[in-house]
Amino acid sequence: MKFIAIIPARYASTRFPGKPLAMLGNKPVVQWVYERAAQVFDTVLVATDDTRILDAVHAFGGAAVMTSPDHRSGTDRVREAYRLSGSDANVIVNIQGDEPFVDPEQLRALAGCFDDPATDIATLVRPFRGNYEELADPNKVKAVLTDGGFAMYFSRSVIPYVRGSEQAEWPALAPYYVHIGLYGYRSEVLERVASMPPSVLERAESLEQLRWLQAGLRIRAAESDITTVGIDTPADLEEARRLISNSHERS
Repeated sequence: MKFIAIIPARYASTRFPGKPLAMLGNKPVVQWVYERAAQVFDTVLVATDDTRILDAVHAFGGAAVMTSPDHRSGTDRVREAYRLSGSDANVIVNIQGDEPFVDPEQLRALAGCFDDPATDIATLVRPFRGNYEELADPNKVKAVLTDGGFAMYFSRSVIPYVRGSEQAEWPALAPYYVHIGLYGYRSEVLERVASMPPSVLERAESLEQLRWLQAGLRIRAAESDITTVGIDTPADLEEARRLISNSHERS
């Protein structure tokens, strides 16, 4: 099976404009993502809508392609980049350009999901270990899985609901998983999902993956205990810089 990793990286961001180019240590955030992806996949491509990001990727020796600024989602940008690349890869892995600490083991786990021919789309989940207040955070997307590891549903609400117990007890009484926003798609499935209109469930929860589930696609979820730090805000960048600094001090 042949893979291509595509990193969508937009310059515009409401909370943090230009974050793919923000410096983390001695290199931009997007370079961290690229180099980690390159440890696993032979072909890595940044998909951007801004020449500043394009030039930065070329400067560190990476591959990048310009895509339309009008895409409604990262999935659409990934599809365009895949088409422009001319790749014949069977699977396209979508790695967000603001995840500098994505772990190669996570990427290998994602790729391994496609050993099962029933997998249309692959993603990752992390077993939740914490209190109810953390679990109830709507920014932590929860996932419920089948015994075979396929996603049944994703929600910003706490699922499953534990009847007859105090909410504080729920994390100890049922398996909870938090979604990690990495995706892989078979090439024909990527074409299909990027052409689908938003679904009722997707609009309700603002979760793109619900569109795919509602359409009957099978999403396999590999488990990962690795916690990463995404860069959504300047405060996240400072936290990432602190982690880098601490790592250097220990080495």
